[in-house]
Amino acid sequence: MEKTLPPAGKLWLVGAGPGDPDLLTLRAARLLASADLVVHDGLVGDGVLALIPAHVERISVAKQRSRHTMKQELINELLVRETLAGKQVVRLKGGDPFIFGRGGEELDAAREAGIACEVVPGITAAAGCAAQAGLPLTHREDASAVSFVAGQCKDLSDQDWSGLAGHGRTLVIYMGLASANAIADKLIADGVSPDLPVAVIERGTTKDARVLRTLLTDLGDLVVREKVASPALIVVGKVAARADALDCLGAPGITEIMGNFA
Repeated sequence: MEKTLPPAGKLWLVGAGPGDPDLLTLRAARLLASADLVVHDGLVGDGVLALIPAHVERISVAKQRSRHTMKQELINELLVRETLAGKQVVRLKGGDPFIFGRGGEELDAAREAGIACEVVPGITAAAGCAAQAGLPLTHREDASAVSFVAGQCKDLSDQDWSGLAGHGRTLVIYMGLASANAIADKLIADGVSPDLPVAVIERGTTKDARVLRTLLTDLGDLVVREKVASPALIVVGKVAARADALDCLGAPGITEIMGNFA
């Protein structure tokens, strides 16, 4: 008798975009409709999750600061195990899989296990949120370079951010709310002007989005004063003054300084 080979499974690392389901790629939407299993992050918007058919199995591996539903090593094992079982597995990640999404680690695990894996890019939060806020990350008058950094890192003070913010540059900080004060102090200590414009984009691309603008010296106070909640992005640079945002200036005399960038 001929042996029946198990069905060939495949893993797809799919970017869900910054939240608005209309920003999901067509390919991502098709994969959600044909998947056997969707393993998704907590940052994936409800509107995107609503596109998953009812018969498709779902597993949430939502992460919060200092608290993980499932450690990354276990997520890797889950993806490999289910794919080896012959399933079409969609690993659905907020934003883009390769920008602070640990997609590289999951791709490494797939390669090591010898399973087929394909990456489907998504609109990263920086691009999606900035677009909604009318904030050009580059501008011929203000910025010719953009850098993305993660603010939620161990030993933040040891990270080398020199040259990432300042004249002609835009710095976008993911996961930086909890360390906003330290971020401002770090950048100012590195020589960035305290009066450089900053925009904070909360729940970007969703109907509840909020865009706040201040100066670097006021960043930490702004986050506390306005009760900014995650998910949120911090954009540092002259382009932040171009955002469609609410001016939230809290330090004495800071309004006059901001007027120079209007």
